[in-house]
Amino acid sequence: MKPASKTIVFLGDGMADEPMPELGGRTPLQAARKPAMDRIAAEGRSGTMLTLPEGYPTSSDVANMSVLGCDLKTELCGRGPLEAASRGLQLGPHDLAFRANLVSVDEQGVLRDYSGGQIANGDADDVIARLNAALGSKKVWFHRGVSYRNLLILSGAEFSDEMICEKPDDNQGNRVADHLPRAKSPAGEHTAATLRDLMNRASSVLHGRIANAIWPWSGGRVGAIHSLAARYGVRAAVISAVDVINGLGSCLGMDVIRVPGATGYIDTHYEGKADAALAALKTHDFVFVHVEALDEVSHAQNLKLKLKTIEDFDSRLIQRVMNGADLSAVTLAVLPDHPVPLRTGHHTRTPVPVAVRRPGWEPDGVQTYDELACPRGALGAMQGRAFMDLLLAR
Repeated sequence: MKPASKTIVFLGDGMADEPMPELGGRTPLQAARKPAMDRIAAEGRSGTMLTLPEGYPTSSDVANMSVLGCDLKTELCGRGPLEAASRGLQLGPHDLAFRANLVSVDEQGVLRDYSGGQIANGDADDVIARLNAALGSKKVWFHRGVSYRNLLILSGAEFSDEMICEKPDDNQGNRVADHLPRAKSPAGEHTAATLRDLMNRASSVLHGRIANAIWPWSGGRVGAIHSLAARYGVRAAVISAVDVINGLGSCLGMDVIRVPGATGYIDTHYEGKADAALAALKTHDFVFVHVEALDEVSHAQNLKLKLKTIEDFDSRLIQRVMNGADLSAVTLAVLPDHPVPLRTGHHTRTPVPVAVRRPGWEPDGVQTYDELACPRGALGAMQGRAFMDLLLAR
């Protein structure tokens, strides 16, 4: 069944934050100039969305699956399989896929940069080639992703997903040896030992480089994820620079639109994404536009860059789409997938602000898009499938 109008969702990864003394008690969203987002709120309705419920990792795969209406109990599979799907890898039933960050570790064994200095794609290609030459086998292989975001595949029935692998961006400044992979049950002991061994050996292979170590995490096997077309009767598209989102979109049956110059960082091609979204609206019912840069600068705890990136997201992407779209026939929604407060640089479970502008809706009186204003809106506190049902279900 078709929705009442075309729908586009703008998702600023990690955009939500907390009040900061440096901003006079305001959040970055309150302090930044963002007329397009404020217009969506003022002409629409607002609320919140719980994207990281208790009992699940505080990671972007979980959060974006929540936003897109997935059932976390049955469909959560880890970042590894999603990013493998984005790369076109056909995983078998005995393949275990992990996200493998290229990271920087100092001489004292402390994790200094979860992104390996935002390693360039060409340099990452060389690192992955070196890792495969030194450590690869029929049971172990590495695959390129985007920048520091790469893949490690373990192939064999002896490998188990009964693992605890911590997030690297939660552990900057911590000793790597205190946060190594470990088993959740005896079935995972061999896999945990294999990962620890690979991490140790990779450090020797990459010695002397800025990205001088690997951090595997969020492993899993391929699983069944519902189709948006089957659930809502829509043709959907996803626009993102990062594999976890493109892979999730692919698994949901969305068309993946790749934009030249989309990098996953502050130098991403906002205008190219906006133009791709406008083109997609002509052929698709639902378009999901994801921007990673906000998450990156938030983890780096860089206030100046977070303010700039919010404003770029607003003016160069959202405003450009609003200028080019028929707003009498398009529903617009804006939200983050999760907060990343600059105070800590880590994801939190705080519900995120949501604003939706739909043709024909009576506004609810909220005038600005931010963490304090949106909870007062008419949409209330959403979770589960509520956001997607609001947008797409009749």
